[in-house]
Parts: sequence; structure tokens; C-alpha cells
Amino acid sequence: MRTSELQRAVDDEFGRLGAVLLADQVLPGLDGRTGQQALADGVAPRDVWLALCEAQEVPASRRHGAGRRAPLR
Repeated sequence: MRTSELQRAVDDEFGRLGAVLLADQVLPGLDGRTGQQALADGVAPRDVWLALCEAQEVPASRRHGAGRRAPLR
């Protein structure tokens, strides 16, 4: 997952609240850092996504493949 895919997944799942969650929510799965802090520290975007999903209780069915654009037809 790229950072752009993370942003798309966060926007799709949480809407306008997503930016606030990445900036302000301390995530236990990221050693008590926010998503933004973890990204700045070099944590993979996929790990940030999964930690945010865990903290927000996003169903597993909506975690995989999130942030990817629909295939062109």
C-alpha cells in the first residue's frame, strides 16, 4: 500500500473524519503514535491502515484491498 492508497482508503472509510483520525488518534498498534507520526517515523502505510482499522473496529471484510482504484474496463 502506498501513502496515496492509504489516504484514499481513509477517505473512503471515514470521510471527512479520516484526516482527524490520522492526525489525532493515538493508536495502540503503533506504539502509542498517531498515524501521521508513524508515517513520519517510516512505518509502512499498510501497517498504519491496519492499526487504524483495528482501533476503529472496521470489519475485516473492508480492510483488504482498500485504497485501490477500481480496475479500468
